[in-house]
This record gives sequence, structure tokens and C-alpha cells, in this order.
Amino acid sequence: MLLAACAVFFASCKDDEKQEILEEQDLAVVEMPEENLEFGFNLDDFIVKRDTIKSGDTFGKILDRNHMSYPNIFDIVEKSKDSFDVRSLRPGKPYTLLCAKDSLQTPKCFVYQPNVEEYVVVNFQDSVHAYTSRKPIKYVEKTATGIITNNISQTLEEQGLSQRLAYKMADEIYAWTIDFRRLQKGDRFKVIYTDKYIDDTIYSGVHDVKAAYFEHNNEPFYAFEFVTDSAKGIVDYFNDEAKNLRRAFLKAPVKFSRISSRYNLKRRIAVYGFKLRPHKGTDFAAPIGTPIMATANGTVTESTRRGGNGKFVKIRHNATYETQYLHMKAQNVKKGQFVKQGDVIGWVGMTGNTGGPHVCYRFWKNGKQVDPFKQKLPEAKGISDSLKVDYLEFIAPIKRQLDAIDFLEDVFEDEKIIEPTIKQNTNAISFNN
Repeated sequence: MLLAACAVFFASCKDDEKQEILEEQDLAVVEMPEENLEFGFNLDDFIVKRDTIKSGDTFGKILDRNHMSYPNIFDIVEKSKDSFDVRSLRPGKPYTLLCAKDSLQTPKCFVYQPNVEEYVVVNFQDSVHAYTSRKPIKYVEKTATGIITNNISQTLEEQGLSQRLAYKMADEIYAWTIDFRRLQKGDRFKVIYTDKYIDDTIYSGVHDVKAAYFEHNNEPFYAFEFVTDSAKGIVDYFNDEAKNLRRAFLKAPVKFSRISSRYNLKRRIAVYGFKLRPHKGTDFAAPIGTPIMATANGTVTESTRRGGNGKFVKIRHNATYETQYLHMKAQNVKKGQFVKQGDVIGWVGMTGNTGGPHVCYRFWKNGKQVDPFKQKLPEAKGISDSLKVDYLEFIAPIKRQLDAIDFLEDVFEDEKIIEPTIKQNTNAISFNN
């Protein structure tokens, strides 16, 4: 009798264990479906309509053709106007309508994307509210090396790397120390840079170059990115001895241009009967609409239109130097605005007295117009003595990382996801895991 009872008890225990195992297996198999999230909404809750703004489209027209009454549209516009100006819609930009799952497919939310990173939400499901947000951005740190066989662009292209890297190294980092038109076969480089991805998958190009090493004619050139003024967002590149690689002024205010007329105080023009007509500027010919850049950091003292100068911008860089940019199609800055070297301050045009599209670049030293190509221009501002120790400490691990990269003819990449953090007490931005 006792044996029979024990047998029943153990059989019952085994049945319970089998049931638990089956339940565990069932739980393991059942998976919750992933939510289809975008713009902070579960898209599965709506009928989603995507399109781009067409010429002639307005916020009201878009909602009207999607079965929303004008009184409701007017109410939405009025209640959201402090957060979103519906007149800012631009042709070609994408928008998304989140609509109810009913027979009319009534719009519940309007999402406008002015660029690949930002989006504006006008939500009118219950109460009306509008706000601007950004898609999640991921930065991936990478390294690459190359050996020059022809030019830097070709070397990067052969390795499937962004031409933005070539531009960064040739025009931003080493523009004043290496002539990239005269690279030698066998010159080599290695670089640590970050790529930018939106929503984890959309490649948005090279974000920045953290450090670089270029060996030209067997001479090494190090470059390390360092923020010298966080308030104004000024970033410079310095070598391993804390010397600035840049110069205070760019060579030209426009890219891919030619000098059509030089500074010449003895110029005589046939159309004026060979009378003396001094030219106190340097003309850079370029197509209408070509961006004009500030050649150095400074404050805009004039942004106006006057006589033969046409539309122009004048910048004071310090107590000694000023620059002026004439004949613009339009200005992109206002008086009193601080600009950084390379910022677009306007576009090439033909306003004022001009026979063709160009920018007349004028250069002042101590209040007198001079030829910038005959001046011994200063180097860019260096690192202060108080910051130099911190800078050398900051670049030490980066230099070790750079030195450890082997030169390879093929691309050498090591990716890691990074988040930006501020390095304390140095005003410098570093990137760490």
C-alpha cells in the first residue's frame, strides 16, 4: 500500500515537471512582436501616408485633400504657430501623415522633415501641440591608412572611403603645411575619424577627423583636433608639439576659382583712355552662386549695399586686419555677427560695377588696403601656455593609438561606437566608449 502511494506521488511529480518544461518551452517560443516605431509613434496604430512637398503645396492644402475641414485646419495652424510656422514648408522635403484607421482615414498627425536629422511633429489627435525633435544619431570611430600612388583622392577612392576625408586633410588640416598638388609616390598617411549615422542605418558622411599622421617626403606631420574656444565653437588642429597647423587667413575666399585681376595700384584700362585706375583688391572669378567664405575669424562690421561695390560684407579680424568681399549676389551674415574661418558669408554675384561674376577681395592692414599675397601673415592663434600641458596630456593616448596603426595598402578599419563627452578643464571635446 505504501509502495503504491509512493509510486503515485513520484508519477505526479514527474507530470508536474513535464508540465513546467512544456510551459517554459511555450514561453520561449512566444515572442512579442517588435513595435514599428518612428518619430516617437507606433506606426502600426495608423495608416501611414508619405510624400514630399510639391510646388504650390501648403499645410492647408495637404490636410484639405486628406479630408480635413478648413475650420479644423485653421484651428491647428493657430494653436501651433508659436512652435511651427506652416509657411516654412519647402518643395522637395518629405512629410508623413499619420491617419486614423477609419473609412475617411482622418489625419491625426503631420510630420515634416526639413533635413535628414530634424523633424517637426504637429500632433492634433486630442489637443493640438507642435514640437521639433531629432532622429537618434550614432558616431562610429574608424581608422584608415593609405600609401600614395597618384593623389589622395584616388587612394581613398580605391579603398572605398569617403572623399570627404580627402577634403578634410587637404583643405582643412594640412592646407598650410603640405601642398597636396605635389605629393610624392610613397607618401603615406593614417587617420582616426568618425562617421555619422542617422537612425543607426542612414550614413551621413564623415563627422570629423580626430587625429591624422601624414608622411610627406619622409617628413612626419601629426595633427590633433582640439577645441580652443568652446563658447565660439572654434576647432583647430595642432601638431604633437602644440603648434597650430593653420594660418590666420585662408589663401582665397572661394574654392575652385582663378584670379582674374590682381591688386595693382598702377593699373590702366583702355576703355577709360588708359587713365590710371588703381585696383586695390584681388578678383576671384567664379560662377554666380559660388559660396564666399570668411578668410579668418572675426566680427562683421558691415553687411550692406553701396555704389560700385554692390552687395558686400566687411569683417574686422583684430586691431590690425580687416577684409572685405564685394559684388555679392546676396549676403549670409548680419552686422555684429561673429564668423569663423571658412563660414559662408555670401554668394558670388554681379552687383555693383562689374563685368562678370566674381568676388573682389580687399585686405586692410592698419586701416590701409594692401596686397594680401605680399603680406607676411601671422599664424593662427596658438595654445596658451596655461592650456599647453593639458593639451599634451589630452593627445598622449590618441598619439599612442595613431602610432599603433600599421600602414597597409588596403583599408585598415577598426570601428567602435562612441558618444561625445566634454573633457574637463580643457575646453576640448574627446570621444570615449
